[in-house]
Amino acid sequence: MIVTVTLNAAMDRTLSVPNFQLGQRHRASLGFASAGGKGINVARALKHIGVPVVCTGFAGGRNGTQIVEDLTSDGILNDFVRIRGESRTSVAVLDPISNAYTEINEWGPDVAGDELEMLREKLAYLTQGASFVVFAGSLPRGVDAEFYAEMIREANRRHVLTVIDAEGEALRLAVEAEPYLVSPNVREAEALVGHEFNDDDDLTNGLDEIAALGARNVLITLETGCYALLRDDREEHRVRALAPRLEAVSRVGAGDTLLAGFIAAREAGRSVEEAVRSAVAAGAASVVEAGPGRFDPREASRLSSLVTVERLEPVAQDA
Repeated sequence: MIVTVTLNAAMDRTLSVPNFQLGQRHRASLGFASAGGKGINVARALKHIGVPVVCTGFAGGRNGTQIVEDLTSDGILNDFVRIRGESRTSVAVLDPISNAYTEINEWGPDVAGDELEMLREKLAYLTQGASFVVFAGSLPRGVDAEFYAEMIREANRRHVLTVIDAEGEALRLAVEAEPYLVSPNVREAEALVGHEFNDDDDLTNGLDEIAALGARNVLITLETGCYALLRDDREEHRVRALAPRLEAVSRVGAGDTLLAGFIAAREAGRSVEEAVRSAVAAGAASVVEAGPGRFDPREASRLSSLVTVERLEPVAQDA
């Protein structure tokens, strides 16, 4: 079983609006709502792959009820802590003409101390015998930036492999807690190391910089694929994987699907190179579907042979 943790779950409303312009009235050509948040997106993708998964976190109010009902109707096991505050709503506007998307995310509820303690107890129960626990997404109000780091240390003590996909101070502290894998996008990775990535060497260097902060494995996601530093049997593997060019319907959540594909492949015992290839293929397959975490595994299998995986050498440092 893989456990995903989404502290700031949301009801996501996605609208497709051709030629979207600020300040103008539009009529959406497509609209749908679903449970969202990075951990939920990962869980949904794992469900499509066929990997046993359960998602937890906080759910409150009418939105919280809709989140639970949506996951249950999709056959995704879930066990959320019900809180007094209202879970947030997020809106994504996709422009199929320009391939641009605009996200509007609420901050989320204020979580009380007793509710946080209930989640700690639930995690201790759910992760018994779990192979991976994935902490993903933003923290709601009332949750200290140290929370992910504390949970990672606790899971590490019980020999559960930990994955973190967050941002800002919560990500920095979590990486210092030595997770099995950290999976930031480029913007989050740049903020973590404190400088921009201007070329391939910067990205390759960034892998080592992030690993030096505490993470055992690093996966930096891009729209076109990923860069990865992975340790396997005491060997270090640095790779770059690029997906074939596709006509995207939506790139929202593609990084979450990529992460799910990687975890599933490693769970199945596949090699580092094949895990990265499978991950990028899953992420690529998701961009031709509307809705984060949704993709056709058969399409991912077809795209897998078109993913290019290249070994990278460590970048020589100036003396």
